[in-house]
Amino acid sequence: MASLLIRVSWTSLGPDLQTAGAKDAIWLSIRTTLTTVVLCLLLGTPLAWVLARSEGRWVPWVRAVVTVPLVLPPAVGGVALLLAWGRTGVIGGPLYDWFGWRLPYNWTRVVIAEVFVALPFFVLAVEGAMRSLDPRYDDIASTLGATPTRTFSRVVIPQVLPGIAAGAMLAWARALGEFGATITFAGSFPGTTQTAPLAVYQALDIDQNAATALAVIMLLVCVVVLAALRGKWLR
Repeated sequence: MASLLIRVSWTSLGPDLQTAGAKDAIWLSIRTTLTTVVLCLLLGTPLAWVLARSEGRWVPWVRAVVTVPLVLPPAVGGVALLLAWGRTGVIGGPLYDWFGWRLPYNWTRVVIAEVFVALPFFVLAVEGAMRSLDPRYDDIASTLGATPTRTFSRVVIPQVLPGIAAGAMLAWARALGEFGATITFAGSFPGTTQTAPLAVYQALDIDQNAATALAVIMLLVCVVVLAALRGKWLR
């Protein structure tokens, strides 16, 4: 990591970033990763709650399916997404045959790929926070007449907000660095699907200084994320 800071040309950092197409790539990364975090919040929070409070035999299997992207090679994940959502895919095929709709090659594909790889980080972080809650709070809320939905929104969520924030930051950081699934499923089209990691890879074929400059920016962003999570980890 130190070699990036040593070898980068600080005097030509601005022009090098322009050569690497950093502006469009970084803006696309910000837009897609923030959308990914919102989707992780909407999908992952209820899922984490179900996993934390359920005890059936199916729970380990659901948890295994959710966490598979943690160990699955990203390129394999991209192939799986392509076979699911492509024009002839398991889901994309019927959508195209019945409605004439297919998933366009734009930032939507990037978001799908990022959610695929980032959601497990969010779910595991939030599930761990929810498991630490005393289940008696749920019982007390129930005896006072609260519905499960109201208990979840008014009792559980306020107590696990730090865990949700940490999970969201981890999911955002993972989405920001996603490469394999994105390039396999969405391609690398400048201004359309080329995120910052893809721009770094392409810049290596054009100008190593440009790739190094953009890599340094990515490194600084990651350091900021780690600094934001430091207090949570130390506790």
